[in-house]
Amino acid sequence: MTDTTILIAGAGPVGLTAACVMAHLGVPVTVIDKSPTPTRHPKMDITNARSMELFRKYGLEDALRAVAVPDTHPFDVSWITTLAGHELHRFNYKSPAELRTQYREVNDGTQPQVPPMRVSQVEIEPVLRKAAVENPLITERFGVAIEGLEQGPAGVVALLRDQETGETEQVKCDYLVGCDGGNSVVRQALDIGLEGEADLGERFMIHFHSRDRDLLQRFGIAWHYQSSRGSMIAQNDDDIWTLHTLPGPDPDGYMPTPEERLVRYTGREFNFDIKVANPWRPHLLVAEKYGRGNVFLAGDAAHQYIPTGGYGMNTGVGDAVDIGWKLAAVAKGYGGPGLLASYGLERRPIGVRNRGGSGRHAGVRMDIQAVYAEEFPSDIEGDEDRRARAAQRIAALGNAENESWGIEYGYAYPDSPVICGEADAEISTDPVRYVPTTAPGARLPSCYLRDGSALFDRLGPWFTLISFAGAPETAWSEAAGKIGVPLAVLTLDEPGLGGIYGADLILVRPDHHVVWRGRNDGAPVPPKILKTALGR
Repeated sequence: MTDTTILIAGAGPVGLTAACVMAHLGVPVTVIDKSPTPTRHPKMDITNARSMELFRKYGLEDALRAVAVPDTHPFDVSWITTLAGHELHRFNYKSPAELRTQYREVNDGTQPQVPPMRVSQVEIEPVLRKAAVENPLITERFGVAIEGLEQGPAGVVALLRDQETGETEQVKCDYLVGCDGGNSVVRQALDIGLEGEADLGERFMIHFHSRDRDLLQRFGIAWHYQSSRGSMIAQNDDDIWTLHTLPGPDPDGYMPTPEERLVRYTGREFNFDIKVANPWRPHLLVAEKYGRGNVFLAGDAAHQYIPTGGYGMNTGVGDAVDIGWKLAAVAKGYGGPGLLASYGLERRPIGVRNRGGSGRHAGVRMDIQAVYAEEFPSDIEGDEDRRARAAQRIAALGNAENESWGIEYGYAYPDSPVICGEADAEISTDPVRYVPTTAPGARLPSCYLRDGSALFDRLGPWFTLISFAGAPETAWSEAAGKIGVPLAVLTLDEPGLGGIYGADLILVRPDHHVVWRGRNDGAPVPPKILKTALGR
């Protein structure tokens, strides 16, 4: 029987991110996946700003951006009749290059540190696999599937099967993280159910290659082109595209071919090569628990959403970082028994909140579909008056699915047992508007300092005590030394940021979330705060 301290089942973006976080913090980990090669199946198409902040923290941002859509391309979302017909309304969004300038100019804590990124999982996964393969602390075993597990006083024993030879083996580990997707073997082995709405109707995906940009970008570069006949994603703004449409037959019973569906959506014949075409079924589900004992769930194993809002993988990245740094802390001997128990208490409420956001965004899309049905009952192109009315109605319904900054980086853990919560703290729950705060549990607001550096880039790998205006921190360093936890101290003389951060001292975790804030008044004592943060 093979032994490993931490085993991750599933080497998609979530499992690989968790592995990279642990290795970055100096902890060896083994990651397995039933597929010997990265996915070629088109999934997610945006990595939001919060995920990119975390990827930057753990040294992965540059390699990921290298395979993304060019930095100068916007995130525009366009509603059309057909690509051969008319553009009704466009929601305009800046490119990453433009957003970087904006973030520095609007330096008030309301902006993220780095821009989001348009990229497919087809491109992300190989980058993360390469990072895992090249890291000496990560043992990767691709082509090996988990088929079951047992927990006992001595740890977890996982049953693995080599997909090529069929041979099975048992691997003993102290901790196991199930990142093995919607049909998670790990979740089923734990007998954890799913809550929410399953099977919200069938969709049909057509993933195709075409260089006919005269048609496919007829109205200019856009991330999504959407109509009553489907939603087309520009995967790389060049030659790879994905259309999501409804699968059913025509009113007369005729079942169109994928080729016919694609031509109907665009509005005219064009040259293309279909790579993948298949039905799929969306869900709005969250696991009843995010783990049991020494086994934890993350990513699609813990939650499954409609793609609206792009919350699937992005929520999973938050899961991966949360369980990643906590497992690393326990493996290093820093973390106490309460630290791992806090994982589900923190992440499951975020999973439920994001499920609600995804459902609301899908509802708005249905409302827009009703606009099409009412304004274009017989002719998809309509006349000028109908198109103008439709455009006004679409604009009024808005595009919150791509503007919900409160969901993306305003989530917080104020009730976590490893956070020194404040009973009277105000943390906004607005899903759209992000309100910066240093209330314990919230993500530390991002700002640029007078020397041009980003505050986030100045934080240490583990816990960081930020000391403003020369507030003394000697007691903290001494307490951290006695407890045996790494603590970086960042002393800042930034009077212009006082109104944003509003505290003399702020203790920040490895995931940018605030543990505690306070004035330089001698209380409470640092050891108590540090032990709380570590679940001791």
